[in-house]
Order: sequence, then C-alpha cells, then structure tokens
Amino acid sequence: MYKKRFLEEQILKLSRSFKVIYLSGPRQVGKTTLLLHLAKGKDINYVSLDDLSIRQLAQNDPELFLQKHPAPLLIDEVQYAPQLFPYIKINVDRSNKKGQYWLTGSQQFAIMKNVKESLAGRVGIVNLLGFSLAEERELPLLSHPFLPGKTLIKVLPLNATKLFKRILRGAFPALSQKDAPPLTAFYNSYLQTYIDRDLRDIFSVSKITDFHRFLSLCAARTGQILNYSELAKDAGISVHAAREWINILEASFQIILLQPYYKNLSKRSIKAPKIYFLDTGLAAYLTKWKTAETLFSSTMAGQFLETFVVAEIIKSYWLRGEEAPLYYCRDKEGHEIDLLIEAEGKIYPVEIKLASRIQNNDIKNINYLRKKIKGIATGAIISLNPNHQPFDRQNEMVPASLIS
Repeated sequence: MYKKRFLEEQILKLSRSFKVIYLSGPRQVGKTTLLLHLAKGKDINYVSLDDLSIRQLAQNDPELFLQKHPAPLLIDEVQYAPQLFPYIKINVDRSNKKGQYWLTGSQQFAIMKNVKESLAGRVGIVNLLGFSLAEERELPLLSHPFLPGKTLIKVLPLNATKLFKRILRGAFPALSQKDAPPLTAFYNSYLQTYIDRDLRDIFSVSKITDFHRFLSLCAARTGQILNYSELAKDAGISVHAAREWINILEASFQIILLQPYYKNLSKRSIKAPKIYFLDTGLAAYLTKWKTAETLFSSTMAGQFLETFVVAEIIKSYWLRGEEAPLYYCRDKEGHEIDLLIEAEGKIYPVEIKLASRIQNNDIKNINYLRKKIKGIATGAIISLNPNHQPFDRQNEMVPASLIS
C-alpha cells in the first residue's frame, strides 16, 4: 500500500516550473514508487535503465533511445547512461512545456555534475531518503523544517524502547510494511544489490571483500569525527583508498559528512568532518546489533541516537526541497556542540543526549559558544525526555521522536 511522502508537493511544484525533474537518493527508498504514484493519470511513459538491453541502447545511441521513448518520460536509474543528458537538453529546448522528463538516480556528484552542466536552468533537483519518522507515523507536514524554537507537531513522542526499535529497523519503506522481510534478509539483499549494481557497475570497485569490511568499520564510527589515517589502518588499505571509498559512500547516499563550523571561531577548531550513516538500520546491521534492547544498553547507543537525529533533521530539509545547513563544532580544548544549524542569518545550536533527564551541564558548551559568537539563536537539547518545553530562556528541550 502506498504511503504519502512529504516530497510529493515539492515535486509537483517543481514540475510546473522546470522542464526536467531529477530525484536522487539511495536505492530502495521509494523514488520510483513516488514518481509513478504522481504520474497516475498524467500519461507519462516509464522506462528503467536497470534493464540491461534498454541501458545499452541509452548508452550507445541516446538519440534513438529518446525517439523510442518520447516525452513525457520517467527514466529510472539514469546514472547508468549519462550520455542521455545532452540529448535531453536538445529535446526540452524544442518546447516550453514543463515537466517533460522525470529522472531518478542513486548517485550524487559525477551524475549531478552532468545534470547541472547539461540541464542548467532546466532542471529541478530534489533528494529522497527513507521514511522520516513523521511520514511513517502519517503525521502532517509542517510549513518549516526543523529549527529550535519553531513549532513541533502536537503528538505523543515515542518512548525509548519504541524509538530504538525504529533505530534498529531503519527507514526503508519495505521494512515498515506488515509483511516486511526479516531485517537480516533485507539488509543482506540490500548490500548485495548495492555491491553488484553500484560498486561494480558504476564505481568499478574490484576489492569487494575489502570494501565490505571498510563499510562495517565506517558504520562503527557513525556519529564520530572521521580520522582517515586510523580508518585506513584498521581497514588495511591506503589513506588514498580510504578517501576514495568514503567519497563513494557519500556519492551513493550511504553516508553524509558533516563539516565543522569555524566561522568567527579560533584557529584551534577541529577541521575534520563527522561521519553519519543516513540509515541507522543499515549501520546497525553492519555493526551486528540484533535487538533494540542490546543496542540501547550498549556503548554505541549515544552514537546511534545522534545518527538518527541528524538523519531526521536532514530529511526535514530535503523533504521540503531545501538544503540542510548543518555543521558541528569542536575545538582542541574539547568544547563540542553536536549540531549547528545556520538559518535566517543566525546559528541554532543543538545538543543530542542519550538521557531522559536534562541538566545544566548538558548545555555548558552551548553557553560557551554564546560567549564566543554573536547571533546565537535558540538552542535545543534533543533527548529521550518526552517533554517539549523550555529548559531556560535561551534553550528548549525537544523529544528525539518529534523532529519533522
């Protein structure tokens, strides 16, 4: 059964303004399902480049391919045939009609460069991840992405047990169905698909066993500052290879690198990024957590809660067609704030705590930052506390399951 996605309205809006829509995101998050749902009654043709014979025609003779599959057309997994983009440009320039092509892709960067260079001014770009918790709970879409001090949905938050069950399961739509497959079977299949179709076909990775070990090591570091040298040493590869493989994980929407914020801060700020998996279920599978109870009581519980919160905040922006202006900060004296959201000309600090009771010590680094930088807005302490309420005059408490 189809479940409404928050991105629907944004896609339809962009389709009225642009000749081409490009929907990107990892595999199996519902990109095709979403666009086919929106295409009902619109007489839009559909073709998938997962089909090898169709893909070969698109690669070898893109002009003939587009003649055989005329617009309006939905092309699935377009990253397999970047040769199409110049010819799509030619076609859309012959008409002023909007929404001529809807494209999906499971890769950023190289394909995005082709999209922007070939279709500049003609394409609306949006990203989709797995269900946000608000989508899964079928809650209404607020008019704004998450910001401390803004209105949240008026609904009961999940308790810690239910929240960690969701963290363990992850956000892939198939896992939210009543007939969902076992987690181990799903993620094993997902990784095989990812390895076979993306790593081999697109990125030409040959050392698959080494890459799988590398992926697991990255999952164990989710929510931590990334040290390429240590990661490379543990994986038994060169630092150069580690950087290349991190780029692949980022390009295929498996991870996101949160960059440090150091504007107006001292030169003693840490410059390395933090690594986050975009799906906690995949990270839990790779780190071999079997139950929510053992994960919740483990030393990695804080990392997984932080990873979940960061992913949900990213979704709250992407599902509205906006970039997520997220950073973190840490100096060499150990002062660290989990998230800084740069919006409306201000900085909104966010701390993420694996606790149900919030204390003054939990905002000490936010207070430290307020002394260093002007223009710090309302702060938030996101935690397992079930109450959304002010903590003091400058900071609020936010339940982790109410981000939307």
